[in-house]
Amino acid sequence: MRKTALITGATSGIGNELVELFAYDKHDLVLVARNLDNLNKLKEELEKTHKINVKVISKDLISQSAAYEIVEELEKENIEIDVLVNNAGFGDYGIFATADLGKQEAMIDLNIKTLTVLTRLLLPHMMINQEGKILNVASIAAFSPGPYMSVYYATKAFVLSFTESIAYELKDYNIKVTALCPPPTRTNFASTAGEGASTFFEIFGMATPDQVARYGYESLERNKTVALYGFKNKALVFFARFLPRSVVTWMVGQIQKER
Repeated sequence: MRKTALITGATSGIGNELVELFAYDKHDLVLVARNLDNLNKLKEELEKTHKINVKVISKDLISQSAAYEIVEELEKENIEIDVLVNNAGFGDYGIFATADLGKQEAMIDLNIKTLTVLTRLLLPHMMINQEGKILNVASIAAFSPGPYMSVYYATKAFVLSFTESIAYELKDYNIKVTALCPPPTRTNFASTAGEGASTFFEIFGMATPDQVARYGYESLERNKTVALYGFKNKALVFFARFLPRSVVTWMVGQIQKER
């Protein structure tokens, strides 16, 4: 029987590349994003090219009830999810004390709450079946504090820790759980986060969405719990472990300080 994958943030960037990978491997898909027109265009292309079933759900995942509403809709149509990809997320740049509080709250709701609730609601089916996959998109930011992007870094640290924890809990259920930790990637993230965030990207360079998505997809298949793309990025994270946290914080702060 063909498996079904639910992917959030499906119409752009890493999420869109993951959609193509799952479609190529003949998964039926449930695609979640805000823009219904973009979703419908993607649905038409995928069904025509890959001969799969695609359901689209237009939903603002910042909403407190979004995850519940998605699962309720799936249950009404008897759609069971075998693979969950929590990809949707965004960042913001600036000093926390003067940041737009509403935007910080929305970031927490999307990056943490919706991801957590959706995972909790869909996991029981996977556990009953003794089979499933969960791919949570974290970030290289998960490995350190992040001055000038403090809430974003903190949300991604949550995603990484949460993923590692449930991966351990689910090891006897044949459920693969992976945290994909992309480096700076050529998506619309920088423009959404703010111009100051681009300094970090300029220093470390950028991966392409297809490179990161394929690495995440293959890491999930191999049941790799933490998937950090790129040798340079792995080396940075490894050597940062031997530095005092205060030094790491200072370094990130200097990198991200708006020029």
